Amino acid sequence: MIYLLFILIPAVELVLLIEVGKLIGPLPTIGLIVGTGFIGATLARHQGLTVLSRLRSEIGVGHLPGDALLDGALILVAGALLVTPGVLTDAVGFLLLIPPTRRVLKRSLKKRLQRAVREGRANVHVHVSGDTPNDRPGAGVVIDQEDVHWPDSEV
Repeated sequence: MIYLLFILIPAVELVLLIEVGKLIGPLPTIGLIVGTGFIGATLARHQGLTVLSRLRSEIGVGHLPGDALLDGALILVAGALLVTPGVLTDAVGFLLLIPPTRRVLKRSLKKRLQRAVREGRANVHVHVSGDTPNDRPGAGVVIDQEDVHWPDSEV
């Protein structure tokens, strides 16, 4: 199934780029690709830094930063999609940068992970060690997450 996506998505992107090129011309299409890549990378960087700050403050007060980690992962995916040339990947990337859209996806991902853990299809082990100095929140803290397994048929 996943292999089909690696063939299908680029084919759809190519068709969409050709159609957009027919509508607005080749140079504006190239400008659109470069512009969305630049704007998307800038937005992803800004939101990523915001999430990193939230991550540090949550660790600094002793909370496990689950939501911040999911936000960071989704923003990373958004950034990768936005620098990939294409109309479909740009649309999905920009959707992932919108916090309400991300919130809906995070809820879905959490439910899926909880169900997989409950059914024994995934194991999550979290190890937190280190003391946090009062002058630098998050310094000296190590979070080590390991052993999450998703069967190929579920991806």
